[in-house]
Amino acid sequence: MQPFIDFKGKVMPLDRINVDTDQIIPKQFLKRIERTGFGEFLFYDWRFNDDGSTNEEFILNKPEYKNCEILLARDNFGSGSSREHAPWALSDYGFKVILSPSFADIFYNNCFKNGMLPITLPADDINYLFDNAFNKKDYSIEVKLYEELLNDHYGWTANIIIDSYRKKCLIEGLDDIAITLQLLENINKYEDNHRTHLI
Repeated sequence: MQPFIDFKGKVMPLDRINVDTDQIIPKQFLKRIERTGFGEFLFYDWRFNDDGSTNEEFILNKPEYKNCEILLARDNFGSGSSREHAPWALSDYGFKVILSPSFADIFYNNCFKNGMLPITLPADDINYLFDNAFNKKDYSIEVKLYEELLNDHYGWTANIIIDSYRKKCLIEGLDDIAITLQLLENINKYEDNHRTHLI
């Protein structure tokens, strides 16, 4: 997992509530066993028409929102099934941060495990961000994980609260496997000792 580095990124406003994991990555694309390659299928049923042509009206397909790294969402983002493919698809597409008034718990946890930062903000802040993302060209937000701070160049700032352990994992690029490997010496000692007692 790549370490999370403070950055400034463009904002893409997804103005829909209750976006579930089936909409984020439809079930027919869950056949891959790697974490990569899911970005092209992100929001597939919204991005493409029934005949396979691009839905030019969907926000992700609009040229002004290309290369956005911050996804702005409405309430209850990531609800539905617990599939980890949803954050895989969002990350593979290029999103590093998701801002929402509320997240489904399992999705929220899965984001951290895959190097993405989900941030819960009050409704007033979310509404402010949507207004700017829709009406200001190349609207961007600066994300400072070290300082737990967000800001834009119009004077808006917001403090964010991130669990210290999750913050450390993001900054150091540690997923569950990497965390376990940090204890490899102790694990090997235990295994050696266990084998000795079995002989």
